[in-house]
Amino acid sequence: MDVGAKEFEESLPLLQELVQESDFVGLDIEFTGLRSNLSGPQQISLFDLPSEWYLKTRQSVQQFTICQIGLSMFSAIEGEANKYVAHSCNFFLFPTTFGILDSEFSFQASSVQFLNQYGFNYNKFLKNGIPYMNEEQEKKIRHDILSGNWRVRSSLDKDQIKVVIDEVTRWLDLAKEGDWMTLPGIAGFQAFEVQLVLRQALHNIWTVLKDDGVVVKKVSKQHRWYLQSTSCDRESCWKENILLSAKGFSVFFHMLVKAQKPLVGHNMMMDLLYLHEKFFRPLPESYDQFKQNIHSLFPVLIDTKNVTKDIWKEMNFPRVSSLSEVYEVLNSDLNPTKNSGPEIVHAISCEKYVETKCPHEAAYDAFLCGSVLLKVAHLLLQKVHRIDPVPESTFPQYLDVLAPYVNQVNLIRAGVPKIRTEHPEGVPEPPNPARLPVPLLEALPRRQLPAPSLWHHDGLGPSRLHPRKIWSLSTARPPAATLGRQALWEVGWVCSYKSGSVCRWICLVFSGNSVTS
Repeated sequence: MDVGAKEFEESLPLLQELVQESDFVGLDIEFTGLRSNLSGPQQISLFDLPSEWYLKTRQSVQQFTICQIGLSMFSAIEGEANKYVAHSCNFFLFPTTFGILDSEFSFQASSVQFLNQYGFNYNKFLKNGIPYMNEEQEKKIRHDILSGNWRVRSSLDKDQIKVVIDEVTRWLDLAKEGDWMTLPGIAGFQAFEVQLVLRQALHNIWTVLKDDGVVVKKVSKQHRWYLQSTSCDRESCWKENILLSAKGFSVFFHMLVKAQKPLVGHNMMMDLLYLHEKFFRPLPESYDQFKQNIHSLFPVLIDTKNVTKDIWKEMNFPRVSSLSEVYEVLNSDLNPTKNSGPEIVHAISCEKYVETKCPHEAAYDAFLCGSVLLKVAHLLLQKVHRIDPVPESTFPQYLDVLAPYVNQVNLIRAGVPKIRTEHPEGVPEPPNPARLPVPLLEALPRRQLPAPSLWHHDGLGPSRLHPRKIWSLSTARPPAATLGRQALWEVGWVCSYKSGSVCRWICLVFSGNSVTS
């Protein structure tokens, strides 16, 4: 189901009900760009700590914007064993342009080309996008609206407003008291803006918003004063409605936050950054503050990229990484619980995806996220019970078996593979030396290898190291410049931990069966 500005306010009560009644919500977001073309030390690096990755990525999120957000609300069907219905919605968004609010954002050519390839409708984004704002923007516009200190800017530009005023003024010259006219084709918060301009410019008219447009009525000054004073149309209440309409999708975002449902995505770190920046507050400089904010907004996050990456190691599945590929594998005969797992159906108003695959359409990908979650959870539950089918599988059971993955979000192109949103960030403690080779071997291609020999190269030449000593080689982060172009392609693992106030780094480079630090 596609939802734009024209349909949004009418759909809001239904959407709120769907979220409140759901067991969990799948999420996917499409952006106008992915990463800024940063240079030098601002480039994303495989050696970045999560806090460094965050600060670099924060700049891109501030530069680009959301063009489409997909939500898929999954609910267990009462009275039917392990059967779920999914309500999948595409929301086309466009930043609020009202009064002083006139956001600037960029398009990245590769992102536009990519979305075009998959049939993205830019007309719906640009012409019928639902407005939105974050809390900081809301404070500014609330102050301006309620104080009367505002001006027309770009929601309906000044030329269009002038045309409307001229049309109404000409009509007033011939109209009698009690006559009325309709301004068609004006809806949403733009209709409120037109009314505000007309009421301020002309003191012998009154305006009312109807289904077919803005109705302008000629009234006496005494009747105008009476209308302004009535409880059903006081100016302060009317301005609150303007603000509510201008907030647009942000109203639904806060409904989603209040519902506190598990939020499910695939490789969802970028999605979380955009949710924070565009609907909540500007991204803070502090990485730990960002994590704290996200955890307070969404206390239960599940990243299917993180879950499937882990379970793939134990299953005889082909090595795939994209969401659609993972979904196809779980729906194939390779999945031993294919026939006994949860049954998922599309809601009546959301049947587009029954027969049609729409990769990189936000609602479709959100549906895939939720479906992958249920199927992987069933696999894990079957592993726990060691029987198939698992009797009386329920979503609370699925949540229990997924507990080790809750609030662990996958991190791409960084020094660590994932982060935990509910804990303050710290460099991991050194593992048990006996287990040291395990993550190293997992980073290699899937083939049987003997335990690697560990060597340290210094000014005196190479020397063999005992695994227990590998954690105390260096007191400084290795500069990227010391790694040759070829060596960069050979890096297999970067290990780090905090010892007192010192951050220790180990760069391990694979060469055959040996690992060089």
